[in-house]
Amino acid sequence: MALSFFLIIILTAGGFSLTYLFSDDEPILWRLSAGSIVGCAIFGTFGFLLACVFGLSVSTVTLSFLVTLAPIALFLSNTKRRAAYRDWQRARGKLQGANARKFLVFGYYLFFFIIFWLFFERAMLELPDGIYTGAAHNFGDLPFHLGAIFSFTDANNFPPQNPSFAGAKFSYPFIADIVTAGFMKFGAGAREAMFAQNFTWCLSLLVLLDRFVARVTGERFAGKIASFLLFFSGGLGFLWFFSDLGAQASGLWNFLWKLPHDYTMGDKFSWGNSLITLFITQRSLLLGMPLTIVVLDFHWTRFCSPEPEVLTGKIPFPPRAILVGLIAGCLPLIHLHSLAVLFVVTLSLLLLQPEKWRVWVAFGVGVCVIAVPELVWSVRGSASKATEFIGWHFGWDVKQENILWFWFRNTGLAIPAIIGGLLLVYFRKGNPQPEHTKLKKGEAEPAEERSGHYLLLFYLPFLFCFLVANATRLAPWEWDNIKVLIYWFVGSLPFAALAIIWLWRHGIAGRVASAICILVLVASGGLDVWRTVSGQIKYKVFEQDAVRVAEQIKKNTPPHAVFLNAPTFNPAVVLSGRLSLMRYTGHLWSHGIDYGQRETDVKQIYAGGPAADELLSKYNIDYVLFSPDERSLPNANEAYFRKYPVAAESGQYRVFKIR
Repeated sequence: MALSFFLIIILTAGGFSLTYLFSDDEPILWRLSAGSIVGCAIFGTFGFLLACVFGLSVSTVTLSFLVTLAPIALFLSNTKRRAAYRDWQRARGKLQGANARKFLVFGYYLFFFIIFWLFFERAMLELPDGIYTGAAHNFGDLPFHLGAIFSFTDANNFPPQNPSFAGAKFSYPFIADIVTAGFMKFGAGAREAMFAQNFTWCLSLLVLLDRFVARVTGERFAGKIASFLLFFSGGLGFLWFFSDLGAQASGLWNFLWKLPHDYTMGDKFSWGNSLITLFITQRSLLLGMPLTIVVLDFHWTRFCSPEPEVLTGKIPFPPRAILVGLIAGCLPLIHLHSLAVLFVVTLSLLLLQPEKWRVWVAFGVGVCVIAVPELVWSVRGSASKATEFIGWHFGWDVKQENILWFWFRNTGLAIPAIIGGLLLVYFRKGNPQPEHTKLKKGEAEPAEERSGHYLLLFYLPFLFCFLVANATRLAPWEWDNIKVLIYWFVGSLPFAALAIIWLWRHGIAGRVASAICILVLVASGGLDVWRTVSGQIKYKVFEQDAVRVAEQIKKNTPPHAVFLNAPTFNPAVVLSGRLSLMRYTGHLWSHGIDYGQRETDVKQIYAGGPAADELLSKYNIDYVLFSPDERSLPNANEAYFRKYPVAAESGQYRVFKIR
C-alpha cells in the first residue's frame, strides 16, 4: 500500500508543478488535487504510447514517471519558486490558530477521508477462499478492469486488443487501468494500486468540485454542500427504507447493520448513487471527472474575465488555453463522455462569447493535437459499431411511467432545489452574503463578474446535455446516458447549493427547512454508502481454484495465447491476462459489439464433434477452459477435449491445450 501512495506522490509532484503554467492564484490543496489527476493522466497516456512501441516494462514505466516529473524543472525559475513559496506560506497561515470555522472545515475533510478510505477498501477483497467485492454493483465491473490490467502486466497486450473479444481493438477508455498496470510493474499489488488510485482520485474530485462550486457561486459553503449532494446523491428510496424497517421487528440499530438492498438503484430507481454506481465501478469516470472539472474551472474564469487573454511571443493564441487543451486532449482514452461534455461546453461558450474566440479556439486546437490521433487509433479496427451509440429514446430509463414522477422519485428534492436556485439567480434575490462566507479577494472574480447573468449562461450547455440525454440514446444501453447526465447534475449543483443557503439565511424556519432539504437529498445515498462501508456486502467474484489455475496459466502458456471460455464476466482467464475469444455478453453489447455469431460458435465448440475442430482452427484457439460455468452450457462435452493435454488444473477448473 505504501508503495502505491509513494508512486502517486511522485505523479502529483509533476502535475502540481504543471498547474503553475495555467493557473496563477490557487490554494495549495487545489494544486495538489489537480496535480494528482493531471499527473496520472500524463503518466497513463505517455505510458500507453511507450508500451505500444516497446512494451510495458520497468524501463518504459520509469521513463513515463520521468516525463511526468519533467514540469518540476519549472521551479528553476525564480518566479515559479516564489509563487510556490507564497502558496505554501498561505497554506501554513490558514492552519495557524483555531476557531469554529477551521474546526468544521477540518471535520469536513476528515469525514470524507474516512468515508472514501472505508468505501474503496471494499472494491476488491482478497480472502483465503477467493476474491470478493464488497460493493453491490461492482460484481461485473471488477473482473472487467482486472482483465484489462492483467492483460497489460502479464500479457503485454500492446497495442491493446480487447481482452473480452480477441482480435478486436480495445476501444474502451483504459488509461486508468494502464496507470494501475504501471504501478504493478514497480511491485505494487493490483488491489493496493487500485485502492490508492481510487481513494486519491476521489479525494481530488472532492477538493476540485468544492473549489469550482465555491468559485462560480462566490460562496464557500456552496462548495461544501455540493460535495455532500454529489457523493450522497439519491432519490426517495429512504421512504422505502422506512417501509422495510416497519415490516421487521429487529429494531432500527440492528436493521441498519443488515440492510436488505440498495435504496438508490433497483426496480424502482435508476439514478443510483454516484459512489455506488459510478465511481467504484467506472474507474475511467473517476479519473475523467476531476480532470474535466479542472477544465471547467479554467473555462469559467475565462468566461467571466473582462480582460483579454495575454498573448506571448509570436503565438497568436493564448498559451494557457492551448496547454489546458492538451491536457483535456487525453480524455478520449480516459473517459470519452467527459470529452463530449467539454465539447458541448466549449462550443457553447464560443457562441456566447465570440469576442473571446482566441481562447476557445486555442483550447480546441490543444485538444485536437492529442484527442484526434487517439480517436482515430481507437476507431480503426474497433469491433464497436458507431451506429449502436446514437438513437432516439425518450425519457432516459423512464420506461412506461410518467417522466415527471420518474425524475422526482429518482432525484428527490434535487430538481426542485435546482429550479429554486435558478430562480434566485435570475431574479438576483436574497440576503447579502455575510462577510465570513464570502470568498476573499483573489479567490473569485469581482461581484459584477459573478453575476447571475454569467452563471445562467454558463449553465446552458449542462441543461442542453440533460435534454439530449432525455431525448436520445447515447450508448447501446440507454442507462449509460448517466455518463452525460452526471455532468448535468454537477453543473446544477451550484444552484441547488445556493437555494439551500438562501433558506438557511431566512430565520429559524428557513434553517429547519434547509436542514430537512439536505437530509432528504442525502438520506438514500447515505444508506447505500453506509451499506458498503459497514461491510454488509461480500460477493465472491473468483473461487480460490480460479485464482490457482490462473497462476498456472501465467506460468504454462504464452502471453498472447487465445482462450475459449464460457461467455461469463468472471472466467479464470481474467486473472491470467490472456485474451478470451469472448466473455460477458452484457459488456460486449453495452460497448456496441456484435457478438452473436461468436456466441453461437462458442456453444458449438463446447459441444464437441467435427464442427468444433473446424471452429477451433478458424478462431486460432490455443486453450480451452472447463469450469462449472462451461459445464453448464447446453450440450457441453468435456470428454471430447480429453484427447488434448492438460495445461493447468485446480479443483473443478481444467485447461486443455489445443495447439
